[in-house]
Amino acid sequence: MSAKMFELPKSTKEEMAAAIQTYFMEERGEELGDLAAVLMLDFITEKLGPTFYNLGVQDSYRFMSQKLEDLFEIEKK
Repeated sequence: MSAKMFELPKSTKEEMAAAIQTYFMEERGEELGDLAAVLMLDFITEKLGPTFYNLGVQDSYRFMSQKLEDLFEIEKK
């Protein structure tokens, strides 16, 4: 799996890094710099992101499988 699995637009990455900074300030009382927030985001994206991505793929597969099964209900008998 590639380290660059998720290519985020710059504006999205900035918003997410800002959210990490806000979290650290509000929950831990720690000020996190821009670089530290981006590095934290990169870690989350590279190490944890694939797990959430795969869960989304599995959820989509189950949803689509159910919809395909529903299609058989309209079969003429």
